[in-house]
Amino acid sequence: MEPGSTARNCPFDYAEALEFDPLLKQLLTDEPVARIRLPHGEGEAWLVTRYEDVRTVTTDRRFSRRAVIGRNFPRMTPEPIVQDEAINVMDPPASSRLRSLISKGFAPRHLEHMRVRTQHVVDQLLDRMTEYGSPGDLVEHLANPLPLTTICEVLDIPEADRSQLRAHARTMMDIGIDNREDAVRAKADLRAYFGTLTAHRRKNPGDDLISTLATARDGDEVLDDEELTVMAMVLLITGQDTTTYEIGNIAYTLLTRPNELAMLRARPEMLPQAIEELLRFIPFRKGVGIPRVATEDVELSGVTIRAGDIVHVSYLTANRDGRKFDRPDELDLERTGPPHMTFGWGGHHCLGAPLAAMEIHVAFQTLLERFPELRLAKETEEVRWNTTSIWRYPLALPVTW
Repeated sequence: MEPGSTARNCPFDYAEALEFDPLLKQLLTDEPVARIRLPHGEGEAWLVTRYEDVRTVTTDRRFSRRAVIGRNFPRMTPEPIVQDEAINVMDPPASSRLRSLISKGFAPRHLEHMRVRTQHVVDQLLDRMTEYGSPGDLVEHLANPLPLTTICEVLDIPEADRSQLRAHARTMMDIGIDNREDAVRAKADLRAYFGTLTAHRRKNPGDDLISTLATARDGDEVLDDEELTVMAMVLLITGQDTTTYEIGNIAYTLLTRPNELAMLRARPEMLPQAIEELLRFIPFRKGVGIPRVATEDVELSGVTIRAGDIVHVSYLTANRDGRKFDRPDELDLERTGPPHMTFGWGGHHCLGAPLAAMEIHVAFQTLLERFPELRLAKETEEVRWNTTSIWRYPLALPVTW
């Protein structure tokens, strides 16, 4: 197949609540390795949609993230979200060294410390929601503030700086073409902020995650100043927005499915397993993320990808692949089976996944315990959804109890 011969234009702008994008479903079914064009960037790319093929692209050394640097690669946003020095555009062994150092920040003892902080934040937020009274907005009272407050607590970011940092992160996620200059400026401002903050923590370490990363050692290896700055930035951006959206999405999914909600109320011990299935099932974003470049010819599902070609994967379709999951389009909270790919896969599996999973667990465990009568206060058709960024989530979720 010659590049360009059957390239499909893929805006990936589908945003009907949490229904699965029919274009992605069609590609998974009809053309699992497809030539595509995206809204921004130059030229074409391959899109790989099957679970096993996604696993190959994300683990095989013949596909390089590093090789996308300097290329105006096909993408969803006007300005690339990723930093050139970030771990998410590194290949082994450089990424392995960084991952090893960073994973020390998410060691069980640190995670337990974070869990205590998270529980404290959740309790305070739900106290405030109770004082506000029924009905209340679950997005405003829980989904929005919890991940930002938690990651800022974990990174020990002063309260006065938090809303501005969140605004910068949101600007970087916007898909509007007229947003490009703002996105470039937001990225530079975030970088400058974290450059100053991380330098200060190196000299005066505390018990926060930045200090842990600044002092982490693997033999003689430590994170250098640039690596530490970019990693703190990545943690802020990925450590709040995506978790905020998933809390809103999971709440909406459960509140619109009374049987599943009743099952969790009756069997709270099922919650960790149920969260894994909800993460698999919910299409939490639009389109695709950071691609890779094939460094030599590779065949996937009968299609030859040439050296130098840009390759995107879809974790969303991998999570719905009928070759891997029985009844893939059904939500089954008792499902056991292959792990989902919502946090990515292979050498770029999300390093903050343990923190995100812990926050979601604490949030819903506490919510279900404290509000046994919780239900939506509006018809589902009245719930407003985000349409302007790469993420899919409810803008507000009015609930009553």
